[in-house]
Amino acid sequence: MNKDLTKGKPSSVLFRFCLPLLGSVLFQQLYNIADSLVAGKFIGDDALAAVGNSYEITLIFIAFAFGCNIGCSVMAANLFGAGRRGELKTAVATAMTATAAVCLVLMAFGFAGGGALLRLIRTPESIFADSKRYLYIYILGLPFMFLYQVSTGVFSALGDSRTPFLFLAGSSLSNIALDMLFVAVFGMGVEGVAWATFLCQGVSCGLALAVVLRRLNGFVAGQKTALFSRIYLRRFATVAVPSILQQSFISVGNIVIQGVINGFGTAVIAGYSAAVKLNNMVITSLTAVGNGISSYTAQNIGAEAFDRVKGGFRAALRLVWGLCLPIVLLYLFGGRWLLGLFLKDPSGAAMDTGMAFLRTLAPFYFVVAAKLAADGILRGAGMMGRFMIATFVDLILRVVLAVVLSRTPLETTGIWMAWPIGWTVATLLSISFYAGEGWRRRAEQTLSD
Repeated sequence: MNKDLTKGKPSSVLFRFCLPLLGSVLFQQLYNIADSLVAGKFIGDDALAAVGNSYEITLIFIAFAFGCNIGCSVMAANLFGAGRRGELKTAVATAMTATAAVCLVLMAFGFAGGGALLRLIRTPESIFADSKRYLYIYILGLPFMFLYQVSTGVFSALGDSRTPFLFLAGSSLSNIALDMLFVAVFGMGVEGVAWATFLCQGVSCGLALAVVLRRLNGFVAGQKTALFSRIYLRRFATVAVPSILQQSFISVGNIVIQGVINGFGTAVIAGYSAAVKLNNMVITSLTAVGNGISSYTAQNIGAEAFDRVKGGFRAALRLVWGLCLPIVLLYLFGGRWLLGLFLKDPSGAAMDTGMAFLRTLAPFYFVVAAKLAADGILRGAGMMGRFMIATFVDLILRVVLAVVLSRTPLETTGIWMAWPIGWTVATLLSISFYAGEGWRRRAEQTLSD
């Protein structure tokens, strides 16, 4: 069901809109968590390390898909808020065409250079073969992921966060069942984990595309709808390209950090792989709220309801901080139990590594939550330059400090400390950019063009 985000109390509207987004993120994370859990428990720590090691490279592809999602969502939400239904259909068709082209290029790059990337991050020989097999099967399923992400971007633009949640919930639960079947019953190893993800993503993609096309066909355009527009390609790229660059550089930074971690051995890799899954669940949940406020902002800017944007930011802060509190407490006091779900030996070096990571990062979730809420406003208003500045400052600090501090007596503890430092500095920047209200001037300029 389509939802007009320009009406109603901002806190209530944003909460109802973001709640299914959070659920979708949790189920999306179940894909990777289930892969790691099954690999670690039913195959061993080497298999867990192989899946986690490949995951850092798959984040590059996810970065491109996420950028296409945001580019389509912001553009479509602005048109939906302004009531321009015919142009909305053209914009979505253009975004899907561009996304398909990007996906094909990435698949060619992945198959040609996947092994080289694994070598680049110093993948240990003991897990290289499994890492490569997992990665190549993942690349084969990229069209499913890309088209699904653009479809969910359209749903978000239309104010519908419930439909993709239902698709993803069913797909994620099916993925868990197939993981168990392929690995525990058929003995397919790491390849079984990868094929389970491939099949389930394919189903969710097909369902999402079918519903999106039916939803768009229900709009009365008043005239024949063009399937491609250079104008909307440019608008799509204006938001998508900076988002892709942001996420890609973050992924590259994570690969550099993964390479540093790989130098400390398989046990540390396994512990980090388990802990970073828990960390990514939090960050992606907070990012979902940021994505929600981007759609909320874009719709309200299209309707010229600027004061509602400020109310949305305050509501987003309350939502993300309320989300952080139980998670921080759970990770600090129940982290050992959570990590034990992934690790075959819950008393070894891998467990110690995972707990050190969680205890260092968890208290700072409140800080990065504020950044992601402010980033949602900046992105929804099209202020991609300042959005990228804050993101790159975080990334550069994190990577440089991780490399430098790993060579001190702090070793891995120094690597973990890089996250809170980068988050804190970048949050100060994002909040200052939002408070300066440059986003409002940018929105007014866009509407006048």
